[in-house]
Amino acid sequence: MQIELIEIRDHLSRFAPFDGLPDETLDDIAQQVEVGYFKAGSDILCYGEPIQDLHYIRSGAVEIYRRNGELYNRLTEGDVFGQFGLLRGKKVRLPARAIEDSLIYFIPGPLFEQLCEAHEAFADFVEAEGQSRLKSVEESQGNASELMKIKVRKLITRRTVSVPLGTSVQDAARVMTEHGVASLVILGPPSTAGATQNQVMAGITTDRDLRTRVLAEGLALDTPVDRVMSPNPITIQADDSVFEAMLCMLRHNIHHLPVVHRQRPIGVINLSDIIKYESQSSLYLVNSIFNRQSVTELQALLPDLRATFLRMVNEQATAHMIGSAMSGIGRSLTQRLLELAEAELGPPPVPYCFMALGSMARDEQLIVTDQDNALVLDNNFDPRVHDDYFLKLATFVSDGLAACGFSYCKGGIMATNPQWRQPLRVWKSYFTRWIEQPNPETLLNACIFFDLDSVYGETELVESLKDLLAQKASQSPLFLASLARNALNRTPPLGFFRTFVMEKDGQQNNIINLKGRGTAPLTDLIRVHALAAGSKAQNSLERLDAIATTKLLTEEAITQLRYALEFLSIVRIRHQAMDLQEGREPDNYIEPEKVSASERHNLKSAFQVLSNAQKFLRFRYPGQLQNRPL
Repeated sequence: MQIELIEIRDHLSRFAPFDGLPDETLDDIAQQVEVGYFKAGSDILCYGEPIQDLHYIRSGAVEIYRRNGELYNRLTEGDVFGQFGLLRGKKVRLPARAIEDSLIYFIPGPLFEQLCEAHEAFADFVEAEGQSRLKSVEESQGNASELMKIKVRKLITRRTVSVPLGTSVQDAARVMTEHGVASLVILGPPSTAGATQNQVMAGITTDRDLRTRVLAEGLALDTPVDRVMSPNPITIQADDSVFEAMLCMLRHNIHHLPVVHRQRPIGVINLSDIIKYESQSSLYLVNSIFNRQSVTELQALLPDLRATFLRMVNEQATAHMIGSAMSGIGRSLTQRLLELAEAELGPPPVPYCFMALGSMARDEQLIVTDQDNALVLDNNFDPRVHDDYFLKLATFVSDGLAACGFSYCKGGIMATNPQWRQPLRVWKSYFTRWIEQPNPETLLNACIFFDLDSVYGETELVESLKDLLAQKASQSPLFLASLARNALNRTPPLGFFRTFVMEKDGQQNNIINLKGRGTAPLTDLIRVHALAAGSKAQNSLERLDAIATTKLLTEEAITQLRYALEFLSIVRIRHQAMDLQEGREPDNYIEPEKVSASERHNLKSAFQVLSNAQKFLRFRYPGQLQNRPL
C-alpha cells in the first residue's frame, strides 16, 4: 500500500465511526477516498444541491448551518458531515462552510451505503443526531473518564520517527533533534522483502539513553545505536484505550510507549500525552513518586493517593481498572523506596528480587491494604556475609511503606522476616514442600505466596518460581484437593432462603465483610482452578481467561464468576470511597440495611454465584475432600 493511502487509513482509524471498522474495510475506504481543499470562508455544501459523498475533515474547521442560516454545529478534525443529505434524498440538508483552511476527504456515496449495511455501529453513528448520540454514550458508559473511552491512536500527533539498525548514535541524535522528539524507534529488516511499511521494531532509544548510555559512558559517536537501545520494547496496540496505556506505563515504569498497528509502529506516546488529560491521574502520581527524594516526601503523597482513588471511583472506573492502578502506584512506591535504600546502603552484594504477594501481585490492591512482600536472593547469598545488608534494605522499605499508608502485615509476611528473605534454592524447596506435603500451615502459606510477582531487581528469580509453581501444582491432585478444601472455609453470607447471615461489629451493627465473605473466597477458588490449569497468571480475571481455554469450567460459569467478582469488588470500593469522603477510616464492611433494595438484590445474586462455585469445587474433588487429615 502506498504511503499516502497508509496515512489516510491511519487517520480514519483514529476517529468514530471508522475506529470500529475492520482493517481490511479501512484499507478499502482509503483506496476510494478523494481529497479536496477549501480556503477559509468558502462554501463546501449549499442547501438543496445534490450530494454524492460523505465528508470527513482531515484538518481545519467547518461550520454547519440550518436552512434558515442559523448556526447548527462546529466541526473539527475527524468529524464527518453530509450524512443526513445522503440518507435523505441525496440533497444537502445542512449547508457547510470552511471557517479555516480545510482539507476534506470525500467518501463515495455507494461506499457509504455499503458501510451502513455491513456495520451496525457505523450506521447507528451516522443516523443519530448529535444530542441523542451523546445521550446513548452517556447511558452506556456513565461518567467514565476520557482515559477509558479514548483509543491510544488518538494521542498520536506525528508519524513514527525511526532509523534502521546500524545507525550511529550521532546520526540518531541528529534525527531526534531535526524532528524535535525525545525518543526514536529502531527498525529491523522488513518482514516482507521490499515492503518497508512492514519493517519490524527492533528497539527504542530515548534522549535519556543517549545521556546515560553514551555520554556518561564516553562511547564514541560512531557507536551503533543498537548497542544503547532498549531491545524488544513493551508496546501497546493502537486500538487499546488510553487507560490501558496508562496501566502499562504504571506497571513497567516507562515514559515512552510505542504504539503498533498490525505489528507496525505508527507512533510513540509519552507520559505527558496522558498526564495532560488529568492532573490527578495515576501516571501523574507515579511521576511524582519517582521525583521524591526521601520517605518524608513520599509520605506527603498520601492525600494524592487517596484523591486518585476517589477520582477513579467517581468516574465509574471498573474494579479491575482501579485495582490495577492502585497496584501500579503501590509498586512504584516500593520501587522508589528500594532505589532510595540502595542509594543509602550502597549496591547490593548479590543480585535479588523484591517480590510482591497477595493483592498487589494480582493487580487487585485497593485503598485498604497491608504489605505482603518477600526477598528472593541469588543462590550465592551467604547470610553471615550478606544478610545484614538485606535486613537493612527490607527494614527501610517496610518502614517506608508503613509511612505511606501500607500497614505492617500482622502475620509477619514481610521481607524483614528472615524466613521470607532467602536464596532462590530455599524458595524452591519451600514451594516444593508446600505442594508435596500439604497441611494447615503450608496451605495458608500457599494462599499467600502463590499470588506472586516481581517488583524490583532480577525478575528472573521470581519468574523461575512461577514456572515451578505452574508445573508442579497442576500435577499434584492431593495438593489441589487440599487447597480446594481450604477455599471452602469461608462461605458467602447467605441463609437457607437467601437471606443475609450477618456478623456484629463493635457497635453491634449488622454487617457483612465484603472481603472475607466475598472477594477473598472468590479469589481462593479461582486460584485453585487456575493452578489446576497450569496457568502462570496472577490477576483473577486473567486466571479466568486461562481457565476458559480448558474444560475445567463452563463458559456460563466463568461469565458468572466475572460478574460476581466485579460486582462485589466495586461495592467494596464504593464503600471505601464513601468512608474517605465522610472522614472515616475505610474498611471492608457494609450494613445491608443501608444500601438500596436493588443493590441488596445484586449482592445476593453475586453471593449465590460464589455459593454455586464452591459447591462445584466440592463436587470436583469429592473423595479427596472427605476424611482427609490435614
